[in-house]
Amino acid sequence: MNSDRKTSKVQQEIDENLKRAYGDVTKQEVPDRFTDLLAQLRAADSGNTSNGGDNNVES
Repeated sequence: MNSDRKTSKVQQEIDENLKRAYGDVTKQEVPDRFTDLLAQLRAADSGNTSNGGDNNVES
């Protein structure tokens, strides 16, 4: 029974630490390099819609 309480306490501490770490990550800004990359991908995707949107068409 004592072992169950230790495991439960350890699991509770792990849960609290994960929630704290995840909360910190969700508050961070998206790096500029990622927003730039997303913009490039969107631009490339909108350029590919002229062929029906199929990126796997061979020329």
